Amino acid sequence: MKNNNVFFWSLVVALGGFLFGFDTAVISGAEKAIQQLWGLSAGEHGFTIAVALIGTVIGAIFGGIPSDKLGRRQTLIWIAVLYFVSALGAAFTSNWYAFMLFRFLGGLGVGASSVTAPLYISEVAPAARRGQMVAMFQFNIVFGILAAYLSNYLLTGAGEQDWRWMLGVQVVPALAFFLLLFRVPESPRWLLSQGRVEEGRAVLRRIDAAGADQLVTDILTSNAADEASGGRSLFARQHRGPVMLAVLFALFNQVSGINAIIYYAPRIFEMTGLGKSSALLSSAGLGLVNFAFTLLARRVIDQFGRRKLMLIGSFGLIATLGLVAWTFYTENFQALGGLLVPALLFVYIAFFAFSQGAVIWVFISEIFPNTVRAKGQALGSSTHWVMAALIAFTFPSLAEKLGGGNTFAFFCSMMVLQLLFVWRMMPETKGTSLEHVEKTLVLH
Repeated sequence: MKNNNVFFWSLVVALGGFLFGFDTAVISGAEKAIQQLWGLSAGEHGFTIAVALIGTVIGAIFGGIPSDKLGRRQTLIWIAVLYFVSALGAAFTSNWYAFMLFRFLGGLGVGASSVTAPLYISEVAPAARRGQMVAMFQFNIVFGILAAYLSNYLLTGAGEQDWRWMLGVQVVPALAFFLLLFRVPESPRWLLSQGRVEEGRAVLRRIDAAGADQLVTDILTSNAADEASGGRSLFARQHRGPVMLAVLFALFNQVSGINAIIYYAPRIFEMTGLGKSSALLSSAGLGLVNFAFTLLARRVIDQFGRRKLMLIGSFGLIATLGLVAWTFYTENFQALGGLLVPALLFVYIAFFAFSQGAVIWVFISEIFPNTVRAKGQALGSSTHWVMAALIAFTFPSLAEKLGGGNTFAFFCSMMVLQLLFVWRMMPETKGTSLEHVEKTLVLH
């Protein structure tokens, strides 16, 4: 019964990941209609699409504040409200400025959920299953992206204003998320950090009745030790190790080129000589591969461990990116009937989903002490989103000025550095309580 409790709570909170993915991808079906409706210039159109990403960065930077002040559960409830209002407002507004405001609010929800949802799940999941539970968040992001593409496809042609249906349908999962959160308890570690010991103990007993009292003692001891050493500040000396790990992990996640490849896959495929329809079909295939290997990684992350997945993934990313760069340098695009680059990028996505994609939210949510976990999660998440924006905005000009070969060679070289980072610096956190991870990482 205790595992059923944790699974249900994690599943509900991971709905924030589904909405994250859905909100990110759903605009792809509406963007042309929006440009025509308001007669937007290229610059205005680009800003209209990017405004949600701006909200995401801001939501990630500041998402740790309400998580600490209001609690993880209350913050998630407000995130559900943001998703609901954003979807409803964007679907019904007839004003361009209001549309951008509603999309910005949705972006705030995406950024804040990337902080609070993995944070909550890591704090309720037993050590032996924490990887699977937190990885459910990433799985739901990928699932949400696929659901958005499918929803857009099914709603295409549903009247002259079909784009409004595409955006508005998100109110259904947002409302479900909001209502189900009232069946989820507050994080026991947050309750204990607020001095609400008996409430925290009661939640821990629903997770593990036999070990709850000992875990309460361990958490309170850990919190007291961190407080005594000035540990409320994220940048206190003893947190230098986790801070460095979180920032580097998030940086490497994005300099792998993942968002450049996902956002610009049709453009990359067309650069190799594929026709537009084949390029779009290949892009849809990337989404399916991402989904399948994210699911596989979720199943094995607690058996293999975070570090082993990252080592496997790093070797795979180096090989595939190196081969893509070589293909551009030699212009050998006709190999495999013109499908060499798509095939290599399919393998690339598989390795990414199996490693970085599945591990990032798990690992960052595990490495910080209870007293600064929300701040640390916000730091890792905001680093991720700032780099995502930077890569997305600069990739077209980089590819044009440097060429495909040099661009992919750069991504490949970054993955060589990631391999060294994982091999020399990344600790293994599987099967270990959060408090024991803290003792391993904190620098005294």
